[in-house]
Order: sequence, then C-alpha cells, then structure tokens
Amino acid sequence: MSLDYLPEHTENALLALGLAKKEVSHLAYTHRTLFAQPISLEWVQSLEKREDLAEKIDAFVGRFGRLQDHIGEKLIPRFAALLGSTPKSLLDNLAYAEKMGWIENAEDFVGTRKLRNLLVHEYMVDAELFLQSLQAADEAANLLIGVVTKISQQADMLGLSM
Repeated sequence: MSLDYLPEHTENALLALGLAKKEVSHLAYTHRTLFAQPISLEWVQSLEKREDLAEKIDAFVGRFGRLQDHIGEKLIPRFAALLGSTPKSLLDNLAYAEKMGWIENAEDFVGTRKLRNLLVHEYMVDAELFLQSLQAADEAANLLIGVVTKISQQADMLGLSM
C-alpha cells in the first residue's frame, strides 16, 4: 500500500489552506475594487487628501502582505510536509513549490516580498516608485491568489476536504 500523503500532517495543512482561502477572498475583493479605477501618478499624489483611497491602499497592502507571509511561512511548508518533504528554509520550500507547479518561479515569489516592503515603505514618500510598486502589485496579487488555487487543487486531487 502506498500513501499519497502523510495523514499526520493533514490537519495542519488544511488549517493553513482554510486560512489562505479566507485571505484570498479578502485580497481579491480589495484588489478588484482598487484596480477597477485607473491608477496614475496624479491618483497616487491625491492619496494625501483622499482618506477613502488611502484606506483602500492600506487594506490592499495589509492583505497582500498577510497572504504573502502566510503562503511562504505556513501554506507551502505545511503542504510540503503533507507530501513528505522535510521542513527547510524558505528558498528550499519555494524550490519545492516550483517543482510541484504551485508557483511558476521561486524568484517571482521572492519578488512579492520585496514588493510588499516597497508598498509599505514608499507609501507617501516617493509617488513615482509607489505607483510602479502598485502596478507591479496588481500582477503579483494574481500570482499569490494562483498559488492558493493550485494548492487547493492539489488538496482536492488528494481527496482532502475542508
């Protein structure tokens, strides 16, 4: 008899996946509503006077960062353990996730962390850099959401239910 996964890791993996799905739902909403409007340099510069937009940015950046952290620190390591991989460094776990097809490129995922730091630290300091960071975060949010979707599909293929 061959096991497709290690049952003793099921609960932790499913808890991490459940939380990731909730975080995806919140990020997807903020992402959809934020990027439904054209974002330009003038728009970024108006954030000082538009508390409603600044609040939307804060929500997006917070949700983006939480999901990125959760995927790298909990979701990928717990699913790797579920599939028999021993705990490793973040870079090793990302290489494993790339091998499994959960992420396309480990370097792109690492880039989301750098991007998150830019979004947090350049907010209202350098409007041009913040605009570029926001535009990159538009794509990076889809990358993060895609990772959770692929790991969820892996759980379904293994017959694991939430």
